[in-house]
Amino acid sequence: MTDDANAPWLIVGLGNPGPEYAANRHNIGFMVVDLLADRMHGSFKRAQKAQAQVVEGRMGPPGPESRRVVLVKPMSYMNLSGGPVTALRDFYKVPTARVVAVHDELDIDYGVLRLKIGGGDNGHNGLKSMTKAMGAEYHRVRCGIGRPPGRMQVADFVLKDFSSAERKDLDWFVDRAADSVECLVAEGLERAQSAYNS
Repeated sequence: MTDDANAPWLIVGLGNPGPEYAANRHNIGFMVVDLLADRMHGSFKRAQKAQAQVVEGRMGPPGPESRRVVLVKPMSYMNLSGGPVTALRDFYKVPTARVVAVHDELDIDYGVLRLKIGGGDNGHNGLKSMTKAMGAEYHRVRCGIGRPPGRMQVADFVLKDFSSAERKDLDWFVDRAADSVECLVAEGLERAQSAYNS
């Protein structure tokens, strides 16, 4: 798929649908795109072409410098995220390099952000599904959640809510992650990395 200057950016928050998952560590991607939707004064609606909720709008300063974006929350559960994302990528004619996955990352300390393009999935089922469906050359906004304590299983850890200590900084963390997405879309990966990779 060729890089089309008029194509929107597809900003995908990874998470699981349903109120029982809403505050889980695994759902930080949903939290970030929810905040971005608020900033754009948009509300999520069911997508016509995929099992997902979307918000279409513009990001950045008003005028010709703003960028078309589609915010996406796959409603397929984490391990099947690739199907809805690929359907929407094809529907909106988005080059894979304009797809951004916002997700939790175990191998980064809580509260730390890292942005990159391409790479492995590091055992993350949402990334695994996306990469299988469309290749690995999409952007990632990796939101550190740290490793599980003691002998807790990874699956149990990511499907638990943030701890009370973590929740004190969670709004700040989600806000900073949303800022990094806006910077990535407006100014490119290098600028976003230098501003937000910590």
